[in-house]
Amino acid sequence: MSTVTISPAKSAKPTRSYALRDSMTMLRRNLKHMQRYPSMTITIVMMPIVMLLLFVYVFGGALGTGIGAGTSRGDYTNYVVPGIILMAVTSGAITTAISVCTDMTEGIVNRFRTMSISRGSILTGHVFGSVIQAAAILVLIIGASFAVGFRPDASPVEWIAAIGLLLFLSFGLSWMTAAMGLGAKTVEAASNAPMPLTFLPFLGSAVVTPDSMPTALRWFAEYQPFTPINETLRGLLLGTPIGNDGWIALAWCTGLALLGYLRSRAVFNRKVAR
Repeated sequence: MSTVTISPAKSAKPTRSYALRDSMTMLRRNLKHMQRYPSMTITIVMMPIVMLLLFVYVFGGALGTGIGAGTSRGDYTNYVVPGIILMAVTSGAITTAISVCTDMTEGIVNRFRTMSISRGSILTGHVFGSVIQAAAILVLIIGASFAVGFRPDASPVEWIAAIGLLLFLSFGLSWMTAAMGLGAKTVEAASNAPMPLTFLPFLGSAVVTPDSMPTALRWFAEYQPFTPINETLRGLLLGTPIGNDGWIALAWCTGLALLGYLRSRAVFNRKVAR
C-alpha cells in the first residue's frame, strides 16, 4: 500500500486550498499505484493495438472498399484510426471503476474518514489519475497508428484540439466509471460494468459509416455520443467536414462529466455517511 502524506489537522470545512492540496496528495497516491502495478495499463493499451492491427491488416482491404474509403489499405487506415484512438480512451476509463471499487471494498476509505482530509479529494485523485493515464495511452496508440501507416494532415493547433477533446472525454468518462465503481460490490463487477462503453464507438462511425447499417442501428449510430466525437476527431486530424459535430461532441463530454460527477459524489457521500 502506498504511503500517503496527509495534510495537518484542519477545520471541519476545509478551504479550497486544503481541498486542492488533498486532491494532489490523492493524485500522487494513485499515480504510485499505477507505477507499481502497470499490468492494468498494459492490458488496456494492448486491446486497442490488437484492434488496430486487426482492422488494418485483416479487414482493412474489404472494409475500405465497402465503405468507399478507397482501394488502398492506407485509405482505410486513415479512416479507422480515429475510432481506435477513441476506443483507447474509453478503455482507459475502466481503471477508474476498478481503483475506486478497490478503495471502497478494502477499507482504505474508512481510514481516510478518520483523517482531516477533504472527502472530495478521494474521488478527484482517482479521476485525474485516470486522465493522466489516458494521456500516456494516447501517446502509445498514436505512435502505433503511425507505425501501421496513419498519415494525418493536422496542424499543431488541430492536434492540440484533438488531444484536448480526447482528454475532456476521458475526464467525463472517468467520473461516470467512478460512479460505477462506487456502485459495484466487487472489483470483478466494477471491471465489467464499464465494458459496454469500450465497444460503443464501434456502434457508431468508428469502423464503418452509419449509412451502411440497417435502419434501426443507423439511427442509434447517428445519435449516440461517440459518433459526433469520432467525426470531430476525424475532421481535426484528416480535414473532413466537422459541421455541428464539434459543438455536439463538446456538449456530450460536458454532459457525461456533469452527470458522472453528480452521481459519483451522491453515491460516495451516501456510503461514507453510513
